[in-house]
Amino acid sequence: MEIKDIKKVACVGAGVIGYSFAVNFALKGLEVGLYDINEEALNLAKERVNTSLQLLIKNGIINDEESEQIKKRIIYTTSMEEALKDALFIQESGPEHYDIKHQMVTEMEKYVSSEAIIASSTSGLLITEIAKVAKHPERFVGGHPYNPPHLIPLVEITKGEKTTEENVLLAKEFYQSVGKEPVVLNKEALGFICNRLQMALYREVCELVMRGVCSIEDADKAVTFGPGIRWGIMGPSLIFQLGGGKGGVDGIMHHLHDSITLWLNDMADWKEFPEEFAKIARDGVEEAMKNRPKEIGNDDASLAAYRDDMLVAILKLHGKL
Repeated sequence: MEIKDIKKVACVGAGVIGYSFAVNFALKGLEVGLYDINEEALNLAKERVNTSLQLLIKNGIINDEESEQIKKRIIYTTSMEEALKDALFIQESGPEHYDIKHQMVTEMEKYVSSEAIIASSTSGLLITEIAKVAKHPERFVGGHPYNPPHLIPLVEITKGEKTTEENVLLAKEFYQSVGKEPVVLNKEALGFICNRLQMALYREVCELVMRGVCSIEDADKAVTFGPGIRWGIMGPSLIFQLGGGKGGVDGIMHHLHDSITLWLNDMADWKEFPEEFAKIARDGVEEAMKNRPKEIGNDDASLAAYRDDMLVAILKLHGKL
């Protein structure tokens, strides 16, 4: 199979991730079979698709006519067979439970070609375990997105013990063809790459707040208007390459070695978030929202709208939209 052979994809599971992937694929000109177990789930998915397309229209990414064409490419169905018919790439976004995944694997393999790739959106389960009931475990990969997938380009590709390198490369090439930025894990790791990185950062946020060093609001501001702005342009190693001047990334590591060692020895290394921090974080977020004007989000709905508008602006700068 070659990427040009993929004319239709299937999204199995129409929740927050599944519907968003469907928008992504349809936006790139592919026919999409969007499956869920009942009409209620599909109706909610249709509402979310319409809302997402309105955002793209508002930001000048597509026009009304293009939006209507995108909608026509998405087929909503409670029939697994209909959704998977002629699909050579399947994005599975079902519940995060191995027993449910196993049922889905068995059902999907009834209706797809043996060469079709099946990618799971799992955010933490092992592909080896998901595919253990499969007739063709070699074609199963992990395709973990960042939410919302129709805007954020990242996909983390993971592989099981029986996944072939050929199918990993095909999955990577396919995601690239629909505007994603895939990264491949060379070995399985809990939490993959990005969840580990963001949890390491958030552990230190918790540590600073619990020590009384800063508030939740100021920790967020420190990230947003400091390293976060730079990270939206390039990764931390490239940032340090520039920060090191002529010495580059290795130069800055040597130059700041003694100071960095002091910081690291003073940073959090505990392995479980304090139970009381959940309420502290929520109270801090609610207090921070009171200080934000509505145009940049002062409740969940306006905050999500602001996030999406900003994502579109950033992705335009990156040439991704």
